[in-house]
Amino acid sequence: MSELLPALPTGYRARAASAEDLGAVHRLVTACERELYGRAQTDTGGVAADFARPGLVPESDTLLVHAPDGHLAAHAWVNRRSKVDVHPGHRGRGLGAALLDWAEARARQAGGAQIVQSVPDGDSAAVALLRSRGYEPMVTEWQLEFGLAEAAVPAVPEPPEGITVRPFRLGGAAGEHDARAAHRLVQDAFDAWQPRRMDYEEWARHTVERPAFAPAMSPLAFAGDQLVGGAIALDLPETGEGYLEQVAVRRDHRNRGIARLLLRHAFRAFQQQGRHTCSLWTHSDTGALALYLRVGMTVRHSSTVHRKRLGPARPPV
Repeated sequence: MSELLPALPTGYRARAASAEDLGAVHRLVTACERELYGRAQTDTGGVAADFARPGLVPESDTLLVHAPDGHLAAHAWVNRRSKVDVHPGHRGRGLGAALLDWAEARARQAGGAQIVQSVPDGDSAAVALLRSRGYEPMVTEWQLEFGLAEAAVPAVPEPPEGITVRPFRLGGAAGEHDARAAHRLVQDAFDAWQPRRMDYEEWARHTVERPAFAPAMSPLAFAGDQLVGGAIALDLPETGEGYLEQVAVRRDHRNRGIARLLLRHAFRAFQQQGRHTCSLWTHSDTGALALYLRVGMTVRHSSTVHRKRLGPARPPV
């Protein structure tokens, strides 16, 4: 990695990340979120799942930048996608541009034909930086929320004929069965728009193996013994809200009200746990925004996924 290390302001130093850095990276990410959104919304498990992406090698695909006082000032990783975060107290010093240069160089070195990064639309400086470097918008992402005040959550309707709903089971053979079935359901449902299928291990790190996974708030819909719909929930008490990581319905059971039914179950379960909101992300390729708006969710904020086509790696001088 040494040949790719970016030029940094005086006193700043860079190194690769390790497992011991996850806590510091999480604090950095939440500081950025509070500055931009007024609240933290990322848990440690989400950071750990990013750093465990298949094929990501921490020694070459991650970078931490420490300030002269030793505090973490910025971080980045690249593995098909990329992510760059600069602590609010260290912006305006060229760290974002330096890490963007590093991410592009590393992607080229690894043979990537493009690099993709999602940036909040409200972060005008980051958007301007990407556009100045030749990045183009691909899709829009929206974070939606539903307020869980007692009067706001409608009663859970009766399921469609032939459909039963129960919570996700955790542990033992039954939990393993639910997890494997949910993985297949989600990957099949998302095939139309996601760039690749996740294998079970990668999917599990983002969902059922995260410390925040909430099986009691994760309703599953069955036709007989076949799983035909599911909502995978995370409980984030430190933020005061619930979060739906994934919502999926099997293609041959869509347009029957199953997704709305699952959302109502999840909203009610989080309300009973004392959470004040439930949120989720969706994006323009899924076509699901209208559904979420119809059930009463509102857009909290948006991001845009940007892409840059990469030329061949420059030969060493």
